[in-house]
Amino acid sequence: MRAILFPGQGSQYVGMASDFYKKYDSTKKFFKIVDNTLGFSLSNIILNGPEDELKLTQNTQPAIMTVGVCIFNVLKEHFDLNLNSAKFFAGHSLGEYTALVCAGSLSIEKAAYLLHERGKSMRDAVQPGQGAMLAILGLNINEVEKEISLLPKGEICEIANDNSNSQVVVSGKKKVIEILNENLKKKRKKGIMLPVSAPFHCSLMKKAAEIMKEKIINTNFLQPKPNIISNVTAKEEPEVDRIKPLLIDQITARVRWRESVNYMINKGVSDFIEIGPGKVLSGLVKKINSEVKVSNINNIEDIKND
Repeated sequence: MRAILFPGQGSQYVGMASDFYKKYDSTKKFFKIVDNTLGFSLSNIILNGPEDELKLTQNTQPAIMTVGVCIFNVLKEHFDLNLNSAKFFAGHSLGEYTALVCAGSLSIEKAAYLLHERGKSMRDAVQPGQGAMLAILGLNINEVEKEISLLPKGEICEIANDNSNSQVVVSGKKKVIEILNENLKKKRKKGIMLPVSAPFHCSLMKKAAEIMKEKIINTNFLQPKPNIISNVTAKEEPEVDRIKPLLIDQITARVRWRESVNYMINKGVSDFIEIGPGKVLSGLVKKINSEVKVSNINNIEDIKND
């Protein structure tokens, strides 16, 4: 049984999908649709950079979604892969929007608009330099929760991404994140400060969730096929009415990726295909369960090798 995965922020790079763009008219078409929707040439930033422009959250989010949708459609149209027969689709954070487009629940225009607005609202929710995110390697979620409990009370430091058994990302106020990092160093544990513009997936994003609430509520979603695994609940949510509240909650809630992957495996999935830039999710799935088959499709060469 198969599941299709769609990556989140941090997977982007200048020139992603350039081979698809050169070869397939459908990719050119989708790039143009997104450019027209946003009112500027996101395609030029994706293909040519500069990297600083691509790394802006309001550009990164729709860019990764666009690339994932383009690759998905090439696989369907030109390689006769019936990916919608997969048991589940799952995306990491913004990747959930890519999953919804590919599952026929949301148009690429609406996804591009929502992600551009989501990126702006998340960027603006916290004053620059006030928030931070830290990736902690070698500790599981219970061990990280214990470290957080030792921090000064009243400061915001929350788990943003439970990515695997040995990779957890925390998010919150910069000064308390720095204290946590120093505590980890003293214990010879590894923390990596992430180069992000805001502390995503924590309660500091409440302002962003409020801004996005109306925009998401006013968007029409259709029943996805197959079912999407929610980042918030770490399980399939078959009711179309659940999509909107969960996408709103997702902005402040923890991305429960490890639990999501385990849920899919427990439901019989043994073959995961990551579609989009990079190999981040493929690596995480292998860390969560080394028994399952994992592959990623990032360029045309990957299709031939799969």
